[in-house]
Amino acid sequence: MTALNVLGTPLVPCSYDPLTGYYRDGCCNTDAHDHGTHVICARVTQAFLDFSLARGNDLITPRPEYRFAGLRPNNRWCLCALRWKEAYEAGVAPPVILESTHARALDFVTLEQLQSVALPTA
Repeated sequence: MTALNVLGTPLVPCSYDPLTGYYRDGCCNTDAHDHGTHVICARVTQAFLDFSLARGNDLITPRPEYRFAGLRPNNRWCLCALRWKEAYEAGVAPPVILESTHARALDFVTLEQLQSVALPTA
């Protein structure tokens, strides 16, 4: 079965460089094992990276043992839905790519919230 995005169309890859996704397949795919629900494709900002670090989730420091090179502003990354929501409520949510955001994100946030910070479609 093809995964769908929040627009109801097939999920588009988020990023291959850096390689993102719970499965490190470039897409924001998910399943019951993905406890963080990494389904929101975002273009991270320095404000978001700082916010995440302050919350105890360092997305900047490379962690090669997890195939994680560390993020820099403007990288696309599949974010945990609840962390994105927390950042949204704090006014530092990074912009999202709707076509690459898994439909499961709608279990945590509204389409209107995502659309309010969405990047234009390519």
